[in-house]
Amino acid sequence: MQTETQPAAVRWQLWIVAFGFFMQALDTTIVNTALPSMAASLGENPLRMHSVIVSYVLTVAVMLPASGWLADRIGVKWVFFSAIILFTIGSLLCAQAETLDQLVMSRVVQGIGGAMMVPVGRLTVLKIVPRSQYMAAMTFVTLPGQVGPLMGPALGGFLVEYASWHWIFLINLPVGIAGAIATLMLMPNYTMQTRRFDISGFIMLVIGMATLTLALDGNRGLGLSNQAIAILVAVGLGSLLLYWLHARGNLAALFSLQLFRTPTYSIGLTGSLLGRIGSGMLPFMTPVFLQIGMGFTPFHAGLMMIPMVLGSMGMKRIVVRVVTRFGYRNVLVTATLLLAITSFCFPLVAMMGWSLMIPVVLFLQGMVNSLRFSSMNTLTLKDLPDQLASSGNSLLSMVMQLSMSLGVSIAGILLGIFAHQQVSADTPAIHSAFMYCYLCIAIIIALPALVFARIPPDSLSDSALNSASPATAGTSTPSPRGDNENRHHR
Repeated sequence: MQTETQPAAVRWQLWIVAFGFFMQALDTTIVNTALPSMAASLGENPLRMHSVIVSYVLTVAVMLPASGWLADRIGVKWVFFSAIILFTIGSLLCAQAETLDQLVMSRVVQGIGGAMMVPVGRLTVLKIVPRSQYMAAMTFVTLPGQVGPLMGPALGGFLVEYASWHWIFLINLPVGIAGAIATLMLMPNYTMQTRRFDISGFIMLVIGMATLTLALDGNRGLGLSNQAIAILVAVGLGSLLLYWLHARGNLAALFSLQLFRTPTYSIGLTGSLLGRIGSGMLPFMTPVFLQIGMGFTPFHAGLMMIPMVLGSMGMKRIVVRVVTRFGYRNVLVTATLLLAITSFCFPLVAMMGWSLMIPVVLFLQGMVNSLRFSSMNTLTLKDLPDQLASSGNSLLSMVMQLSMSLGVSIAGILLGIFAHQQVSADTPAIHSAFMYCYLCIAIIIALPALVFARIPPDSLSDSALNSASPATAGTSTPSPRGDNENRHHR
């Protein structure tokens, strides 16, 4: 879509949404490169800094189900404005943090804002452009979200090396203030008729996800006793069981159990959960390995992440043809195994001193990872009935964030097990520790191939794949039917 063909007011509104996508995507990637420097400043072991990532991603996961409902109920303008304000306040608190605990709590505030920013931005686009132009408009507003991961690692490394880690959060302040003012002045406040929010189901899921994630890293990361961890596990499993009982036959449940009657959705969601646990480890592990394992500077480590993002962006242009030609089962099984192989080859190439091969391996890793992500998203959503598409899309978004949180937690546990307190860069001991970590990661990445092997042989048209494009996955959107009748503009 050419923005010039839109009215001036709509063009400005699309730019505001695009800005929100950029802020959220940039912050997700800019922190990874700065973790070792944060650890030195806060007096922490750099191998324990994964909680800075987990706290943000887990908060996004648990808040996602409520964001779409809030936007429909209160209005996209006020929810989007609140998201930017919370994100900006969280950034300021992060920059002022003097301990790891303060930083983690500040990241939770940031995560609440981030959880509302992108889904509500998608809902805003749905309401301000004609239905026929929705996909083109989404392509326009999500482009900055693709630029964010490209800039994030290198920008984070540059700021850490030539200023301080505090600036990776401080740069959000002027941008956030400008975005909040623009939202107040230019964004219309669309609302929609909504059903009653399933607050009890939401609380059960939040408790289940939070307690199980905390229990996973309770001993090494939080120093909890075995008894406390057992209690967290029991509470988490009990909460999920209660939700299952609550949702069984309940049409008003947050996520209907009818979703799992669609075989491809069940397989795709299970594969997405397991697959993204492995993939979620890589953006955290790569800059940590390059800095602590290989002695790279933060800026150099950040630059090395760019080929991975370029590979991911390049694959998106041909993923439809690849899946159409070979089918979901062949693509997902092959891509999963290739990702495991390239992930294990990365530390081997680095430790052998083949510096020129590092960006090549990371580029291939980005391509394979992108192919797998896009295929998982479309497989999960493509066969859902229309009345379940919105709920299924929202649940997939939550699972995506949760699995990344679990992946970073598991990566932190592996580092704790194999590296112990060894943080001296570029030594044989730390090399061995990272090799064991990456071997475990490769195995974890390969395991979902067993799930994807259960996908029935299929044939797929381009239109089917495009209809469930990953560009639109990640939020709960209202059904196209009845939108014009139910929405009103205040």
